[in-house]
Amino acid sequence: MTITEQRLTLDVSEKAGSVSALLERPSQAKALYVFSHGAGAGMHHVFMTDLSAALHARGIATLRFQFPYTERGGRRPDPKPWLLATISAAVAAGAHAMPSVPLLAGGKSMGGRMTSHLAAQSPAPPINALVFVGFPLHPSGKEGIERAAHLPKVAMPMLFMQGTRDKLADLPLMRGVVDGLGPHAHLHVVEGADHGFAVLKRSGRTPAEVLDELATTVATFITERIE
Repeated sequence: MTITEQRLTLDVSEKAGSVSALLERPSQAKALYVFSHGAGAGMHHVFMTDLSAALHARGIATLRFQFPYTERGGRRPDPKPWLLATISAAVAAGAHAMPSVPLLAGGKSMGGRMTSHLAAQSPAPPINALVFVGFPLHPSGKEGIERAAHLPKVAMPMLFMQGTRDKLADLPLMRGVVDGLGPHAHLHVVEGADHGFAVLKRSGRTPAEVLDELATTVATFITERIE
């Protein structure tokens, strides 16, 4: 499948400045996923690039981007308003670039959680659905559901993909949160995966198989819930 790459610059705000972004569009794309990175790595992290490639193979375009702190080479995440403004700029750029296909947004860990905060605002941004790749429900060793308090305000379909060994999302708590959100929220559990979706060698599964499962789950979600 032919992939068209387009490098973009997103203007976030006067204080936050601008950040770089990459739109990768397969031929005959059926959807666009605005894919935010997690707190510890930028848009070029191997997991981000590999999952994007697996999505492209299924006809799903991706728009990855840096947050201001990763654009500067920093490690400490930006203030929440800067994070939300960056995601908002990415969503607007995606909607402008590919207006004729459904637009999904979300991302890895912090990026997905911040996107859900944006989607909970009124009026909601032009997003058709949210896709979370490891929602960080709580800090490691501090189980709780406070980070999910805003999710009932999100009216669009939501897909949560979580590993059974994720130390940032106790699975019974995660199930309770998703069940409480009603029929527009769906939980997909990846057996043996941790927060980074790595699996132990003794599981018999390869990283490529996990990526295939994640990408297939997103493609099925689009077909069943969005199209």
